[in-house]
Amino acid sequence: MSAAQTAKKVVVFDYGFGNVRSAERALARVGADVEITRDFDRAMNADGLLVPGVGAFSACMQGLKEARGDWVIGRRLSGGRPVMGICVGMQILFERGIEHGVETEGLDEWPGTVEPLKAPVVPHMGWNTVDAAADSELFAGLDADARYYFVHSYGVREWNLELHNPRISPPKVTWATHGEPFVAAVENGALWATQFHPEKSGDAGAQLLTNWIGTL
Repeated sequence: MSAAQTAKKVVVFDYGFGNVRSAERALARVGADVEITRDFDRAMNADGLLVPGVGAFSACMQGLKEARGDWVIGRRLSGGRPVMGICVGMQILFERGIEHGVETEGLDEWPGTVEPLKAPVVPHMGWNTVDAAADSELFAGLDADARYYFVHSYGVREWNLELHNPRISPPKVTWATHGEPFVAAVENGALWATQFHPEKSGDAGAQLLTNWIGTL
């Protein structure tokens, strides 16, 4: 990085769910100026906001709301400020989640239901390839056979988002397969997300995070 360049400020939002330290280390390795916090002003003013997430959908949503993360995400997106969700941090961006028969409202940035994966072996744990969206910025420079690290038992198995304004570009949706296809990543204006863990995905994950930081 040249002296004329300034590292992008990224806040890893700390609401009690997600391995914030591994996310911090991965972002720092690719040149970001990283801070772990739930402070509203710092989260609002950062160049990028990373929202991690592990565990149950309902618990993550409760923790996010208690930390006012739902408001932070909504305010940032209304101003076109970049947000990236990871794992359950992606799932909570959808309309709702269903776990053990219990339905929980998500942030409803995208329509869709997070539900149990239909696969012979669950959880889906380990390395897998993805079918990246055409013209993806998130996966730019990555080979089709690149592998990413997944740990999850739930996912979005259907994508149904209708756009009636031809001037608005549709989201770019990337898929993976474990038993059946599920949404592995979404790029939608200022809002990007991955079901897998880029911070645990080696060189491929580092390139992906570099691509995101490059858009900030």
